[in-house]
Amino acid sequence: MKKTNVLFSFLLVMIASCYEDDTVFIDDGSRRCDNVVTGSDFVTCGGQTYRTIQIGSQIWMAENLNYNTAGSGCYSNNSGNCATYGRLYNWHTASAVCPDGWHLPSDEEWTILTNFIGSNAGTKLKVENGWNGTDDYGFSALPGGRCIGKLCRYINADGFWWTASESSDISSWFRYIYNNGSNVGKSTANRPVWYSVRCIQTTVPD
Repeated sequence: MKKTNVLFSFLLVMIASCYEDDTVFIDDGSRRCDNVVTGSDFVTCGGQTYRTIQIGSQIWMAENLNYNTAGSGCYSNNSGNCATYGRLYNWHTASAVCPDGWHLPSDEEWTILTNFIGSNAGTKLKVENGWNGTDDYGFSALPGGRCIGKLCRYINADGFWWTASESSDISSWFRYIYNNGSNVGKSTANRPVWYSVRCIQTTVPD
């Protein structure tokens, strides 16, 4: 009985830690990556410059977002991981953090991307060196892992990205690429989970 009580207490702590940063959210624009400058193949916001790439009719950031704001963090609280893989964000923050003129892509926009690329889209989107990819389109997907509360796993193995599409009152769709996978998968997760963010341009210039 004593062991059961200890396990139950541990589970309660873990559940609380998963939701500690997601109890209240007001989208007042304060989490958006600011001071935006957009060029032909780059966008600057929050003091950092990101490469951009056109794939089919879409223009994507070619790097994971690394904007420091509430509702985000570095994998295992290590700033070096942010520098390499970008920050990880809960879904509410991910939905608001992309700079003006850009947005968190919907699941449908991810589908447009993967349909354009065709078979083995995961392999073709992954970085060439170190993650079994070919990076045919310059998307340069990285295996940034994910965090649930303080429990972080899968860095340098698997990549996970939030989409803007909701699946229920408490969960949303995300996309993933596995180290040993050749496709871009999809699933749902509760919104306090921290995943990477790729922004897509809201309108394509003429």
